[in-house]
Amino acid sequence: MSNTLVASDEAELAWAFPSVEPGAKPLGGRVLVQLRRTKKKVTSAGIILVEETKETEKWNNMVAKVVEIGPLAFKHRDTMLPWPEGSWCASGDYIRVPKWGGDRWEVKVPGEDVMEDPALFMILNDHEVIARVVGDPLAMKAFL
Repeated sequence: MSNTLVASDEAELAWAFPSVEPGAKPLGGRVLVQLRRTKKKVTSAGIILVEETKETEKWNNMVAKVVEIGPLAFKHRDTMLPWPEGSWCASGDYIRVPKWGGDRWEVKVPGEDVMEDPALFMILNDHEVIARVVGDPLAMKAFL
């Protein structure tokens, strides 16, 4: 399955999904994803939103890049045969994940300022993948 997303700003995409070792591997039927980082928000009036709002948006983020798929993901657990519709996503795809749930953690991005946001990771069950993003993953907004 190839990722057919519309090209976005490559520098922004690299910042939103930095290349970082997550420190964990998915087991069983789980999927490891990296959640999109959020930048400081400045409104059109020049007002910077409070840190609490940014933290809420960070942890409610629903756009992620698939990092790794567990060995039993997208397979029937009794027979180990692939699901009839196949895998819902592959490593490198951008997907939508549930707002709540999953195991989430932060990893500092090496070489970045301590004030910069860390990379965010999540492990979720294969059946919790909501959708594959086929447009610009930076343009998709979640509602809080």
